[in-house]
Amino acid sequence: MPRSLVRDSIESDPLSSLPGYALRRAANAMMGDLAARLVVTDLRVSDATVLLLIADREDMTSSEIGKVLDIQRANMVPLLNRLETSGLIRRRPIDRKSQAILLTDTGSARLADVRRIIAAFENDLMARIPAPHRPHFVPALQALTD
Repeated sequence: MPRSLVRDSIESDPLSSLPGYALRRAANAMMGDLAARLVVTDLRVSDATVLLLIADREDMTSSEIGKVLDIQRANMVPLLNRLETSGLIRRRPIDRKSQAILLTDTGSARLADVRRIIAAFENDLMARIPAPHRPHFVPALQALTD
């Protein structure tokens, strides 16, 4: 569909003036863009996020990762298994019942690619925000989760 028709259909959409709806559409669009960029790394957004989260940690468990990222245990198991099978993470016992999730050397190399992609994505995202609103953009979003 030509961009002008999409814009016209959005402008005539009675839901487009609802902040929650607009936020959901924007989040879906941006996450779709990020997912498309991450394809070259053979990672999903959730995979890349886990790698970023554990990068500088030696003591993070799967349950802590799940809490930070708001991922249910049932979804954490296949996610971590996928990363482990790909050779990107390893597990190290912390105590008798807990294991730390750590990056492997391969995971660290892949993370370098992820960081470059995310930096470009974040720059492009912020460039789409009108300049006067940029300083307030992240604080406004953070206020929604406080």
